[in-house]
Amino acid sequence: MTTPTVPSDFIALAHRLAEAARPIVKRYFRKPLVIDDKDDSSPVTIADREAERAMREILQTQAPDHGIIGEELGQDHSDAEWVWVLDPIDGTKAFITGKPCFGTLIALTHGGKPVLGIIDQAITDERWVGVVGLETTLNGAPVGTRPCKDIEKAYAYSTGPELFCANTRKAWDRIVASVKHARYGADCYAYALLATGFVDLVIESGLKPHDFAALVPVIEGAGGLITDWNGKPLTLASDGKVCAAGDARIHAQALDILKWS
Repeated sequence: MTTPTVPSDFIALAHRLAEAARPIVKRYFRKPLVIDDKDDSSPVTIADREAERAMREILQTQAPDHGIIGEELGQDHSDAEWVWVLDPIDGTKAFITGKPCFGTLIALTHGGKPVLGIIDQAITDERWVGVVGLETTLNGAPVGTRPCKDIEKAYAYSTGPELFCANTRKAWDRIVASVKHARYGADCYAYALLATGFVDLVIESGLKPHDFAALVPVIEGAGGLITDWNGKPLTLASDGKVCAAGDARIHAQALDILKWS
C-alpha cells in the first residue's frame, strides 16, 4: 500500500488532541491521586482516563469514520483505513512519582502504518511532531538526530531492565556491554531526545502499538531509523521489540548484537 500524504486538517486535528490532553495532565501532575493496577499490574490514574476520554470525544465528533485504539479505553473501529492510536500518559510510573519524563502519545495510522506522530510533554511545554514526508519539529522548529558511526560511542536508553524477559534481557545486556553509556527511566521521552540529537539508541521489548506508533514518524522525520529487532518497519501488527537509532550505522550494529544467539 502506497503511503498517502497526510491531509493538513488531520495534522491540525492531532494538535487539537494534544491541546485537549495537556490541561488534564497538568492539573493532576504532582497531586495526590488514587492509583489503580490494571490486569498487567501497570498503574493507571484518573489523569490517564480523563485525558484519553477528552481526545476520543474530539475524534468521535471530528473524524467519526476513523478508528481509535486507546491504551485505557479500548478499540473502536480499529479496522478502519485511518486509525488513531492514543496513549494519554506514556510513563505513568514517572507521572505518579513526579518525574516529568512521561508524554502524551498521539499517532495516526493508515493501513496499519504510522504516518503521523506527536510526543507531547505538558509540563516542560514541548511538542515533537512527525509527519511522513516532512521534517520532525519541536515546538515548530525542525530537529534532527546526530551522527554516531560506532556503537561503542553511543548513549543508549531503555525504560527499565526489568521490562525485558529472560531472552530479550540477554540481548539488552549485550547492548549495555557494547555502548558508551546506558541509561534508564525516560519512557517516550528518550525517543524525543533521540530525535533532537541527544541520545543515539533506544532499545525496548514488550511494547504495545500505543507505546510505539507515535514514535515512528517522529524518529524517521528527524533522520533516524526505528524498526523491530529484525529490521522490519513497525506497524500495528509488530511484536513490540523496538530498535531506534539516530544513525543508520549504529542501527545496523545494534541489530547485529540483538540477533546474537
